Amino acid sequence: MGAKVQASFDQPLVCKGSVMSVYLHGLSTALPPHCLKQSEVRKRASIIFGDTYPQFERLATTFDTAGIDTRHSVVPIDWFSDNHGWVDRNAAFMTGAKAMFIDAAQHALDDAGWRGEDVDCVVSVSSTGIATPSLDAQAFLEMGFREDIMRVPLFGLGCAGGVSGLSTAQAIAAGKPGAKVLLVVVEACSLSFRADRLQKADVIAAILFGDGSAAACISTAPPTAGKVISLGQGHQKIWPDTLDIMGWDVDEIGLGVVFDRSIPAFVSENFATAASGALQAADLNHDQIDRYVCHPGGAKVVDAIEGALHLQQGSLDAERDTLRSAGNMSAPTVMFVMKAVIDGGQTGQMMSCALGPGFTASFLPFHVSADAA
Repeated sequence: MGAKVQASFDQPLVCKGSVMSVYLHGLSTALPPHCLKQSEVRKRASIIFGDTYPQFERLATTFDTAGIDTRHSVVPIDWFSDNHGWVDRNAAFMTGAKAMFIDAAQHALDDAGWRGEDVDCVVSVSSTGIATPSLDAQAFLEMGFREDIMRVPLFGLGCAGGVSGLSTAQAIAAGKPGAKVLLVVVEACSLSFRADRLQKADVIAAILFGDGSAAACISTAPPTAGKVISLGQGHQKIWPDTLDIMGWDVDEIGLGVVFDRSIPAFVSENFATAASGALQAADLNHDQIDRYVCHPGGAKVVDAIEGALHLQQGSLDAERDTLRSAGNMSAPTVMFVMKAVIDGGQTGQMMSCALGPGFTASFLPFHVSADAA
C-alpha cells in the first residue's frame, strides 16, 4: 500500500475518535438503458393485474401520487408480460448488473483520476440477484483490476446498502492508510416484479421500484483539486422483532418483495431517536447538520423523515427529484441524492441516512468544503 498520509489539519473531524481522515475522490451514478414512463408502467400493470387482482384499480391511483415520472430497467417493458422463473430472472440480473457495475465504476474512477489497476479494494453491494463469483469478479477483466485486489461483496442490505456500503468502504480505507477503495452499488429491482402472488406489496413494488447503480472512490489521501469531501464513521441502528417489515420472500419463482404498510408510521415514530444516536456517535448535534441526505424510499417516507427530523416540509428536494426521475432504486438511490446535493453546490456538515431490511437505519456523516487549494 502507499505511504501513510497525515490528516489535513484544516479539515473538520466528522466522527468521534477519528484517527485518520477519509476522503471521497470520485462519485458517479449510472442507469440501465430502458426508460419506463410511469404512465406506461401503469398501463402494463393494469393489463397484468387487472383481471386477476380485484384490488388493483383501487391501488393503481398510487401510480399518480407516488411522485415518480420515470424509472429505468435492465429489461424492456415487454419483458414483464411474460412468465419468468429463477433462471431467466437471474440471467437478466447477471447481464444488466454487470453492465451497470462497469458503467458506474468506470465513471467514478474517471472522476477520481484513478485507473482500475490502482484500486486496492473493491466493495460491491447488491441484494437483487445472486452472482457467485460476485459482480466484482464478473467485471474483473473489463475493469482492469489487479490480481491481488481485495474483494468485499455485501448482500442483503436492501435500501440501506448505499449508506452501509459507504460506511464499510470508509472503515476499510481508514484501516489501510493510502489504500484506494472503490465502492460499487448495483440494484436491478425491476427483475423481481411478481404477478403470481396477488399481494399488495407486489403492486406497490411495481409503482415504486427501478434499477440503477452508483460508485465512489475513497482514500485517506487528501484531494488536491475540487471540493474536499471528508467521510466520518458510519453508524447503524437495528430494531428487534422487525424482520417482517422489509426484505425478500424466496420461492421457486424468484424474490418476492416484503414491503409492510407500516413503514411510514414506523419512520415517524422511531427515526428521530435513531438519528439522535447517530449524531451522538459522531459527536454532532442536530443544529450542526447543514443538510440531511436521505434515501427516498417513497413519497410518504420522505414526508415522514422531514417530520421526524423537524425539517421544513419540502426541504428534501433532491430526494424528491431523484424519486421523480428514477424511482426507488434501493441501495444506490441515496448516492444519487448525495451526488445531486454536492453537484448543486451545497457545502457544510451533512448526514446521510437510509432505512433497510433488518429493520435497520444506517447513517454516515460527511463534510463538504470549498475547493482544495
